Amino acid sequence: MAASSSSSSVVSSSSSSSSDKGSGRVLQFDAFQSLVDEGFWHRLSSLKLDSLGLDQSPVPLTGTLLLLSFLLLTAFFRLSIRVNCPRFYAPCSHPKVSNRLTLLAESLPSDFKELQFSLERAHGNRNRCPVPGTLYNMNTFESFKALDRDSLLKKEAKKILDDIHSGKVEEDSAVLSRFFIISFADLKKWNFLHWLAFPALVVGPPAMVLDLRPAREVFNQGEVQSLSAALNEWRKSSLTTGVLYFLVSIASNSHATIRQLKDWKACQDDGQKLLFGFYDPSCRLDNPGWPLRNYLAFISLRCQDGKIQFLCYREKRGFADMGLSLVGEAVISPSKDCSDPQCVPKAVGWEPKPKSINLAESMNPERLAVSAADLNLKLMRWRQLPSLDLGTLSSVRCLLLGAGTLGCQVARMLMAWGVRKITLLDSGLVAMSNPVRQSLYTLDDCLDGGSLKAVAAARTLKRIFPAVEAEGVTLSIPMPGHPVPTNEVARVLEDCERLRDLIASHDVTFLLTDTRESRWLPALLCASENKVAENVSFIICGEQIKMILFIPKNRLLCSDETISTLTSRLLFGVPQIAITAALGFDSYLVMRHGAGPLYVSDQTNSLSTVDGNGGQRLGCYFCGDIVAPIDSTSNRTLDQQCTVTRPGLAPIASALAVELLVGLLHHPNGIHAPGEIANSIMSSSEQPFGILPHQIRGLLPQYSQVTLIGHASNSCTACSTTVVSEFRRRGMEFILQAIDHPTYLEDLTGLTELIESANSFKLDWDDETDDSDM
Repeated sequence: MAASSSSSSVVSSSSSSSSDKGSGRVLQFDAFQSLVDEGFWHRLSSLKLDSLGLDQSPVPLTGTLLLLSFLLLTAFFRLSIRVNCPRFYAPCSHPKVSNRLTLLAESLPSDFKELQFSLERAHGNRNRCPVPGTLYNMNTFESFKALDRDSLLKKEAKKILDDIHSGKVEEDSAVLSRFFIISFADLKKWNFLHWLAFPALVVGPPAMVLDLRPAREVFNQGEVQSLSAALNEWRKSSLTTGVLYFLVSIASNSHATIRQLKDWKACQDDGQKLLFGFYDPSCRLDNPGWPLRNYLAFISLRCQDGKIQFLCYREKRGFADMGLSLVGEAVISPSKDCSDPQCVPKAVGWEPKPKSINLAESMNPERLAVSAADLNLKLMRWRQLPSLDLGTLSSVRCLLLGAGTLGCQVARMLMAWGVRKITLLDSGLVAMSNPVRQSLYTLDDCLDGGSLKAVAAARTLKRIFPAVEAEGVTLSIPMPGHPVPTNEVARVLEDCERLRDLIASHDVTFLLTDTRESRWLPALLCASENKVAENVSFIICGEQIKMILFIPKNRLLCSDETISTLTSRLLFGVPQIAITAALGFDSYLVMRHGAGPLYVSDQTNSLSTVDGNGGQRLGCYFCGDIVAPIDSTSNRTLDQQCTVTRPGLAPIASALAVELLVGLLHHPNGIHAPGEIANSIMSSSEQPFGILPHQIRGLLPQYSQVTLIGHASNSCTACSTTVVSEFRRRGMEFILQAIDHPTYLEDLTGLTELIESANSFKLDWDDETDDSDM
């Protein structure tokens, strides 16, 4: 690469003293620093592939240095073809951190059409001031190396000199801070090489600084107050806040006035003290920032030479700070060479060396999609939900039984909450009536007889968000009241075993099927399921055994936190989480199933309706029934066979189901959390997600919603101790008997006896009327 004599001049020199009054020294400057965000390169790679192609024409940029209190300022760049467009920077706002020029993705257009019409000059605000820049992106590494950097720097510096001579600087002072970047993007290896330059004119003999001190040490109290007020008003006004360079005139009565550069002649003739001010990105007290270099060139060529005063304006928390701001006195000499508009000036300004960044992993669109999808969730943790556990949400494994209207909506809601592991189970095919109500299907899924619902839904989830681990399982759930032919027994048993394995391998099961009986087997399996896992252990303390729950991850729940642990052994895990969502025509039910029966002693296999916290267990979907589930699909008309509901119900119920899960995962008691009821509109809870209901029932005609609590029933056909213990004892033989003979469940649980007892109960009515009641 061609050599440049400017590299050593970019680094600012230190000074032994912040004050040089009467001695004089060469004025040195704190160089600009840059940082290019990886998102900028991702956007540039898209433009290169889709729009720019082999075109190596200069691409003007718009950038920004955002003003952030006590943080490095960041920069946005905007791309436009063959039009000078600005970047931005703002005055330094930290005593120890200089502003850094940072390039971000949001500054670049997303496609060629936007690039062609991106011609307007960006407007500044108090946090960013527009400055023009140019990108030179090379097609090959060899062409990047072959660039004549010295000639390129002079070419860009000549633009600044031309703007000084033409008077453009006085109308738009931002052109004094022009910058450019040369780059090469290796899109095969995702390697990006770049070199930034901030051209500075070398005009005549170097300026000599006579004095450089904080402004409050130079001005009297009245001048400090007046100047601070004037600068704050200047920065407050939308018309002037983005103007980088300005004039300061101070009258004999200490009144300060801020003016535009175009008023420099009037300021020289009014007899007041004149300072040349600029927004200084540097934090150093012994050197002014880089933008002063071209400002001094403008002053010597257009305004005056000899002794001048300048103001390095800096802020603290958005207001003028006369302790950070500097006032300098310098001697500048005229330049005979640069006085000729046709001359090619000498220039400096390259950063010390090029920078290279490899983004092989982060430039993967899937990784960027993950970052973008998680942005809203991460922002929640800033203020509203500091306890939001994104790790738990991303790792929880969810099984959705049913990929219809409810299943599609629940899957979308889970992804929005950051859930990344989703399995959908369904046995149906996508019908022509499905896509308008079921959000994961399109017309293409209906063609050729229809795609398998579960598979098509999982495929769509991956298209929406490639990072999701979505799987579709085609399986029919065996149901009570649907007898199994002899030749189908082996298949049904295989389906039962597979469903059991699926529930065991997931943390959460959503029951989203459209018939009551199809929810029975999953409800039973969830009630019976106890994982050999890390979630529950027993601590032996002398003669006493205490149960410890680890819910959620890395959180310890125990009634006595001062226990001296002698021995710990993992016995079994937290019961499977089950959530049901069911729809009527204009009503809905959303509920979380209570924990299944737990072992209450390690000496016996007894089951109980008592939960892990010693309270009564919450019920499941079937705990309120007095009859066993039976066939509800045979001998039905078309409107009874289809799930006919008001279209708005499914999104409402699905959202509530997922919100219920998120609240459950963040509750310290996990699945054993007691049910809560909303007593008023302003109901509150100690938990960050609010109350955690057991059941939510809604009626759309009244736009009403109630929360209810139902405890586990000893006669439940799905989660009672009798049914669960019988299933654990007999296994699949029990399932087949329950499927073929639904009344078996009623006999087993005592419901038959209960019904007969109720039917045999007679009331004797007193038909006689007491005269005294007349």
